[in-house]
Amino acid sequence: MNAPKDALLALLRSRYGERWTIRRTEHLWVATAVDRDAEHAPTLIEPDVERFVQQLEDPPARAGGSSRSLLSSPWVAEQLFEIGDGVYWQDTPPHT
Repeated sequence: MNAPKDALLALLRSRYGERWTIRRTEHLWVATAVDRDAEHAPTLIEPDVERFVQQLEDPPARAGGSSRSLLSSPWVAEQLFEIGDGVYWQDTPPHT
C-alpha cells in the first residue's frame, strides 16, 4: 500500500470513524457500520473512492428495509452462537 492511499485511509477514518469502520484492499474501499441496527446499509464496498465517500455521507437503504440482519433471525439465533463481534459458531456439522 502506498503512502497517499494510507493518508487517505487515515483521513476517512478520522472523519467517519464514529459511524463507520473503514478499511481497504488493493482495489476496494470497505466500510462497516458501527451501529448494527442502523437504518442504512450496514456495509459499503466500492472500487471508486469518490463514490465510496458519497455513500459514507449518504448510505443506501438497508436491503430488506428496516429489518435487521438475517443473523438476528430466531432460526439463526437457535443454530449459531456469537463468539465475537460478527463472528458466529455452529457446533453441529453441516448437512450434506
